[in-house]
Amino acid sequence: MGKKSKKKPTIAILTGGGDVPGLNPCIKTLVYRAHGEGIRVMGITRGWAGLLEYNPDDPRGNARCVKALSPPEVRTIDRSGGTYLHTSRTNPSAAKKKDVPDFLRKQFGKGVEVEDFTHQVLRNLERLKIDCIVPIGGDDTLSFADRLHMEGFPVVAIPKTMDNDVFGTDYCIGFSTAVTRSVGFIHALRTPTGSHERIAVIELFGRYCGETSLVSAYLAGVDRAIISEVPFDPKRLAELIVEDKRANPKNYAMITISEGAKIIGGGEKFVSGEVDAFGHKRLGGIGEETGAILKELTGEAVLNQRLSYLMRSGTPDSLDLMVAVNYANMAIDLFLKGAFGRLVALNRGIYTDIPLSTIKSGQKRVDVRELYDMEQYRPKIRHVGGKPMFLY
Repeated sequence: MGKKSKKKPTIAILTGGGDVPGLNPCIKTLVYRAHGEGIRVMGITRGWAGLLEYNPDDPRGNARCVKALSPPEVRTIDRSGGTYLHTSRTNPSAAKKKDVPDFLRKQFGKGVEVEDFTHQVLRNLERLKIDCIVPIGGDDTLSFADRLHMEGFPVVAIPKTMDNDVFGTDYCIGFSTAVTRSVGFIHALRTPTGSHERIAVIELFGRYCGETSLVSAYLAGVDRAIISEVPFDPKRLAELIVEDKRANPKNYAMITISEGAKIIGGGEKFVSGEVDAFGHKRLGGIGEETGAILKELTGEAVLNQRLSYLMRSGTPDSLDLMVAVNYANMAIDLFLKGAFGRLVALNRGIYTDIPLSTIKSGQKRVDVRELYDMEQYRPKIRHVGGKPMFLY
């Protein structure tokens, strides 16, 4: 009588939060490397929503929650941006009644509008015979991954966010391309700004971390950079930018500003919309407000431009491609070693891994004292010797 075939170990991959360039190369590498190691791969669609909404009693409906991934299926996905698995900002530990399917809505108690469905996710992982989950995401996605780890489920995580603000790693997939895109668009905007002798105010994504504004301004040679970490005085900024404009033979000037920036004495940051599943409102609008104030204070024409989703669109640059592929290989290495509850990371240019719980140990922000001139509102990066590649 022949021996029974041994069950292949199975991992599941998902992407959560905002999409960034580099996710597809990461997914492809995970699938190819896993296949070579005899590991079965399942793709969870739409982030944590796929695991939350998976219903074993509805096989037809589950096609939009889970799919088997093989090398032939993902062979060409690295040639485009975004995420092949789709994404969402779903938080199973705080699911709103209005956002879940009917079969879960029935589980809410009377008058209850928010429910913790971590148990549902764990049951579905067991039903799908998943041995380890590999979430690719930022703070929010990874915070629920850490919750699963604390519940005893094997997790190996990969950091992704164009804001580069996951605590514990110098680098997250998506950051380099966001800066590359920003620098390119900033230079392109010199054309209309200079032609019409204006002041350009360019608002950048970055949430509460000003690194995208700081680094983009530094690399593009922008006159002034407003970052989330330092509230600014519009009158002082107006004085400085008028000086910049007059000193430029082309009679124009440029400012970058973080979407999470704040005016001194101006109240809360500019937010809009409903609170999402992780307690965040949409940031944005500070650029237009600042532009309007500058126009009133200076009498100069102002060009306002939000780069927003253009920063995270399209295919990755070479650095994001390299990091995405290497992070994927590291994740499989950790799975093979049985090292769970880990986050792959870069630390001062060296690939490493750290406890996943590290993401909750602090907030990653610009080192203002070392990298920013609070009086002049511009990068202050003169001595880079001994600093990590990304100036953290």
